[in-house]
Amino acid sequence: MRNAIEWRQATVASVTEIADGVRLLAFDVEGDLPPFEAGSHTNIKVTINGRPAIRTYTCIPVGHGQLSIAVKLHPKSRGGSRHIFTLEPGMAVEMTVPENRFELSWRASEYLLLAGGIGVTPIYGMARALAGHGARVTMHYGAQNRAAMPFVDELEALLGDRLSLYSADDNQFVDLAAAIERLPRDGELYVCGPLGMLEAVKKAWAEAGRPVSRLRYEVFGDNGKFAEETFEVEILNKNMTVVVPPDKTLLNALMDAGVEMIYDCQRGECGLCAVEIVEADAEVDHRDVFFSEEEKRESHRMCSCVSRLVKGHAVIDIGYRV
Repeated sequence: MRNAIEWRQATVASVTEIADGVRLLAFDVEGDLPPFEAGSHTNIKVTINGRPAIRTYTCIPVGHGQLSIAVKLHPKSRGGSRHIFTLEPGMAVEMTVPENRFELSWRASEYLLLAGGIGVTPIYGMARALAGHGARVTMHYGAQNRAAMPFVDELEALLGDRLSLYSADDNQFVDLAAAIERLPRDGELYVCGPLGMLEAVKKAWAEAGRPVSRLRYEVFGDNGKFAEETFEVEILNKNMTVVVPPDKTLLNALMDAGVEMIYDCQRGECGLCAVEIVEADAEVDHRDVFFSEEEKRESHRMCSCVSRLVKGHAVIDIGYRV
């Protein structure tokens, strides 16, 4: 069950460009900031098209009373990263005390870390924690090119030859089967990156006969196969049609229309916000990691926090929600 969310006032302490299109922002947080572990995240209140919204970012430890986040300016951003890129030192923000849903188990004999692009943010923290405890760890890190790799210098200094880098510009990609084969049976794999990367990792992990419990992952909510377009949903048995613009999720559009929704992670992981698709005249762009590949092909349900119609119209059943 989710812990009570605790909001704090904070001030931007510094803004640093650490890779192409990536900024590291450090915040001075009001009050006593509890210690947090690698993989933790914070919610930040942002303004998108003049309206308040909340976005979630991985926390990176900085120092006492501070935390930092690394944010990439996404070309298809729904507005969160655009807002973050307007922040300057001295500006006030509201953010939550960090909580963790992507924590290290500390039970494995060896750890395999995989990161894609800005997905390195939680993996970087894990690499620091594992190396600091003398754990056996190897890491594979891919991005468009070296200039697009946040924390690459720090990771090279930390891991040395236990770090492998891959540049898409040079057509370099990790051999997942080989990497998994080298991992002991009681080892664990942690991965964060684009949805396509996660799907490939899950497939390779299953083909290797590895237990699901030893694969941990996190994915970006804005990773889709199609660009965001406006679509609309008609709610079954209710005289209500809701238009979902490109910069808003179905979940947010439903709540803005007065529909009470049950939700939790807002990252396509828990499935609490899923709605039933009665009919649709367009393809569903499934961006979650909750439903299986077969369930996504059937498209009977969708996670309203991240998934969306490519365009067009759908009839949905929100069941018990009013």
